[in-house]
Amino acid sequence: MIIENTKFEGLCISKLDKKKDNRGYFARFYCFEEFKNIGLLNNIAQANISENPKKLTFRGMHYQVDPYQETKIVTCLKGAIIDFVIDLRKEQPTFMKSFQLELNEENQTALVIPKGFAHGYLTLKKDTRVFYLVDEPFSPKSENGLRWDDPSFDLKLPEPPKVISDKDASWKDFQ
Repeated sequence: MIIENTKFEGLCISKLDKKKDNRGYFARFYCFEEFKNIGLLNNIAQANISENPKKLTFRGMHYQVDPYQETKIVTCLKGAIIDFVIDLRKEQPTFMKSFQLELNEENQTALVIPKGFAHGYLTLKKDTRVFYLVDEPFSPKSENGLRWDDPSFDLKLPEPPKVISDKDASWKDFQ
């Protein structure tokens, strides 16, 4: 794995360090020791897959509050997404700022999202599959979210979503 830092404390980009031969390649997507050594996710509680049949499907912006805040590693196994995060950590200089990165089956890049971020994505292709590792179990009582078009944030979507859940479309404005 090749880990690159961003300007957001704890938010990292993980790229595969491919070992190639005549069979193809082998690479580690996750390594407990390497992530532990740099203070990242080291307690997998869930592995999730999201299938998205339609282009311009939006999921997010989701987060969980204490005591179930989540660290996530997100990658796109098939198709393509723009992955979005918003920093909700009041003590950080990047509070309320967003970051986005295209994840797709060609670049096989992952975004490592620390606790305190809202997360969402927009599919860029039909039949897109997203895979996440999460360090806390899902807790409906701790679930919260932000709307993609909340005026408090400036998410730069290439097009508005065509498919979005009622819940994701109806989060209240950020306070």
